[in-house]
Formats: sequence, C-alpha cells, structure tokens
Amino acid sequence: MPAYLPKESTILIIDDDVNLIRMLSHILKDFGKILFAVNGDQGLQIAKEQKPDLILLDVGMQPMDGYEVCRYLKNDEATSKSAIIFVTANTGMDTEIACLNAGAVDFITKPLNPPVVQARVRTHLRLIHDSAALELLAQHDALTGLYNRRYFDKAIEAEYSRLQRHQLPLGIALVDIDYFKRYNDTYGHAAGDIALKAVAQAIEAVTKRPGEFVARYGGEEFVVVLPQINEQTLQQYGQMICESIRVLEIPHSTSEIYQYITISVGLAYAIPTIDSSPQSLLDHADQALYRAKTLNRNRFEIFSRQDQSQSQ
Repeated sequence: MPAYLPKESTILIIDDDVNLIRMLSHILKDFGKILFAVNGDQGLQIAKEQKPDLILLDVGMQPMDGYEVCRYLKNDEATSKSAIIFVTANTGMDTEIACLNAGAVDFITKPLNPPVVQARVRTHLRLIHDSAALELLAQHDALTGLYNRRYFDKAIEAEYSRLQRHQLPLGIALVDIDYFKRYNDTYGHAAGDIALKAVAQAIEAVTKRPGEFVARYGGEEFVVVLPQINEQTLQQYGQMICESIRVLEIPHSTSEIYQYITISVGLAYAIPTIDSSPQSLLDHADQALYRAKTLNRNRFEIFSRQDQSQSQ
C-alpha cells in the first residue's frame, strides 16, 4: 500500500473490456483491494455488497451505459458514498459535463496514461479518507471517545424507525455518575476528566450485543441504545453496568453513599409504534433514573407506570 494512503482502499472497476480491466488492475495494484465487474448489473451488485471507496466506471457499456449505472449508484444509500471516476474515450466538453452531472468526481480518458491514472486515483482516495476521518471526528466526543449527542440524536431516530417496522423492542439506559460535581470540587477537573474516561470505557466494555452503542449524553451523563432486548436481559445489563463501575474503585471521599465512584441508571424498553417516539422512551428512562437517585443512588431502576404517575 502506498505510504500516502492512510488505510487499504477498495477499488471497483466496472468495464465490459476485460483487457482494460487487466490494465487498470495492474496500474492500481498497490492502491488496495481491486474488484471488477464486466457489466452494469454485476457492478451494481458488487458495489452494494462491498461498498468500495472508489469506482472506475466505463461510459460506453451495453446494455446499461455508465451514466445509468452511476445514477443508480448515487441514488442507492448503500453505494452513494463511493466516489466514481468515469473512464471514457471521448474527450469533448459535452462528455466531461455529462460525467460530472451524472455524479462522478472525475474522469480518465483512453488510451490510459498510467501516471495520470495513479495521480487521479490517489487524489480522490486521499479526499475520501480525509472526509471519512472528519466525519468520524464529528460523531465522537473528544474527551471520552464515545459517540456524541449529535450522533445519538440521529442514530436513535433511525433505530427507532427500523425496530418499529419490524415490531421489535428497543431499550434505553440513561447513566449518571453519582455526586460528580463534588468529585470535581474535591479532586479537580483534570482528575474528573480521567474519571469520566474510565467510566466511559467501562460502560462501553460491557455493551457488547449486536447493534448496541454508548454515547456521551452531556456532562457526567451517558446513554446506551439496546436494540432487541427483553426485560430480563435489560435487568442483567443494569446489574452488570453498575458493577463494572464499582470494581474500578475510583476513590470518591465526598460521596454520601460509597467510598468509590458509582453510577445511577434508568432503564426503559418498548416496542416502537407510530404513535410513540424516541423522546417518549428517553423520558421513561429519565423517570427511572430519577427513581434510582431518590432510592439512594448506586443502583439501576427499570421504568414502570408508577414512575409515570409520580411525575405527573
């Protein structure tokens, strides 16, 4: 892999000329994993399955030409982020405009000039990876490394809609570090940051089921998304997450309940419906968290209708 690329890339070549595929594969052999397809339908299928970083697409294929393939790729959420470079024998401005209008980022002309092909592919792979790195940073909390509130707000909507379609349950855990303001006042904000990171890592370590993820909700609060969960598993998770923080044994001399840092957890779950929303589930978890705090913290509670009646 060339040193100027931060990770191995996946490149898909879609062309009905086998000789051209061989030539491009040889030119780009050091740029990452090379896939190929000999027609538009096959290319669309491979692109959907493999989600390549970059696609080199021949314009003059039959029966589906490159422009049509490009439009399909850009209109499909699974492949819309792949960058597309057209490969064409036409060098006129009309062709260039048509390529860009179809959604391509660039075009390469035939006959192939290997240094030019490499330069253009290198440029766009670097742009792709730089963009992905920025997107990753935008989704994560700088201190803890967990997903941030912005990512959570977007992801919970998508997950709620998905489970609503399949009529499957969704669980939420709201986590609050007990007496954390006192911790900061006692040990200082630098120690508080270290404690926050340790708690975040412990929560993430026990959140292992497929589709589960943890986000920093704000300050000393975290939120966990728990898809396809039942009450028994939710209760086990609550026990596990509380214990995972206790065993860290981070000293907290000004806590009213324990000599080490502890957490309070509010849990809620439901099968999403058209008439409900992610916010209603969050409200239920928040009510359960409130009950955990009123019952002397260092514990988890699962939402019940009793919480709802007490909050009204």
